[in-house]
Amino acid sequence: MTFNLTLIAIFMVFGWTYSLVLPRAWRGWALFIASVVAVYALQPPLLIRHMDFILPTATLLLVVIVWVVTAPRIGGKFRWSQADLITVGMLLIIIMGLSLLRLLPESLNLFTASRPPETLPVMVVLAIFAVVTVGMGALTTQSRQRRVLSIFILVIIGVFIILKTEALAVALSGWLREQTGRDSTLANPLTDLNWLGFSYVAFRLIHVLRDRQMGKLPDISLRDMLTYIVFFPSLTAGPIDRVERFADDMTALKEMNGRDPARLVEATARIFIGIFKKFVVADSLALFALNAINAEQTINAGGTWVLLYAYAFRLFFDFSGYSDIAIGIGLLFGVRLPENFNRPYLKNSITAFWQSWHITLSNWVRFYIFSPLTRAMLRWKRRPSSNIIALIGLMATMMIIGLWHGISLTFFIWGVWHGVGLFIHKLWSDRTRKWYNQFKKKEGQLRLWNLVGMVFTFHFVVLGWVWFALPDMTIALTVFGKLIGVGF
Repeated sequence: MTFNLTLIAIFMVFGWTYSLVLPRAWRGWALFIASVVAVYALQPPLLIRHMDFILPTATLLLVVIVWVVTAPRIGGKFRWSQADLITVGMLLIIIMGLSLLRLLPESLNLFTASRPPETLPVMVVLAIFAVVTVGMGALTTQSRQRRVLSIFILVIIGVFIILKTEALAVALSGWLREQTGRDSTLANPLTDLNWLGFSYVAFRLIHVLRDRQMGKLPDISLRDMLTYIVFFPSLTAGPIDRVERFADDMTALKEMNGRDPARLVEATARIFIGIFKKFVVADSLALFALNAINAEQTINAGGTWVLLYAYAFRLFFDFSGYSDIAIGIGLLFGVRLPENFNRPYLKNSITAFWQSWHITLSNWVRFYIFSPLTRAMLRWKRRPSSNIIALIGLMATMMIIGLWHGISLTFFIWGVWHGVGLFIHKLWSDRTRKWYNQFKKKEGQLRLWNLVGMVFTFHFVVLGWVWFALPDMTIALTVFGKLIGVGF
């Protein structure tokens, strides 16, 4: 489930109440409880029985285990603090409490997508989880920690690949249907395995695991770690916050002035801007934006360009609108989530575009993919040329961004499209830097040059959206043909 107007209204009322009424000492716990419950409340209903309860529970239990294996070792061993034990107790109570909602009529259950499973199996699973968690804490000594962290990174990547690869996801869906006595021939990952926010959860968890490996992870309580990973405003569509920045905000909650009118006005305004962008502009553009159906119905180049422009702006207003809503809601609660967009379609180069489009994702892949990969190649005995290093780094980075959206040929090509564009821009910039520095002294010509660059970059990005919007290579190539008046 994504944000709808009802949910946004509920979050806003909760946020104003939280800011104006809630005692400062309770703020951290309020965010923790709200975020945990929201994992279940936001999860879409699924056709495999109880899967829409199992997947949110798996998210929360996975976060606890990741926190255990990444926590600092005292004397080489993991030790529970009293506050962390209280957090575990609260988490288990919430999960058990939600499972007891099965005793209510379904019309009164507002917190889970469908009727929860029997309480006894939930208790057994939680008991097994408790044993496994204690065991992981005992076995992950200081000397073994780095190896354990690598295993967890590979496991998360493996789960991500299965969910994002259609053939693997269908096979898993079919197997789960067989185990629950359902028709496996009707397996459909969209209705059976739609795991709320897992793409963003996976990136946040890998960020935490890698930062511990590199010795950069700050000490953070289990309560704050859980809140960071599943923070309800950013759970479904980002932004991808950094744990150290989020932890600072959580620490500052006790000092926050709940009645700060400037913060409340800014937060509310940001939410309404996001609502307008998403529910008015983006949803209107969606009526005639490019998709597989209307791509085959267009009969001329002009109509195809209109569909493509509509898709480009619909994508921007939809995604940036959600980001505005998330940032505004977070601000109501005293958490300033990072910006995700900075007028990307007005940039005059593809490099500038990627510095302003889905900024938190771009920063993540640059920090965890591009920089480590290029640094590693610089240490090779037979070090490639700087251009080869840049090409490999850019292509790997952009292909991962493409496949993060879905493991398919069209997403892969979309990543290659941008990787090639970024590399060509690098070569161009390297060869024209001196000329451009002289050119900057001519203000009128510089403005014209920047305008030309903006128009060219915009259309390069827009053409790339063809690969992004269409799941089938044949349809995508047909659309490219129609855009230039070929193949009607």
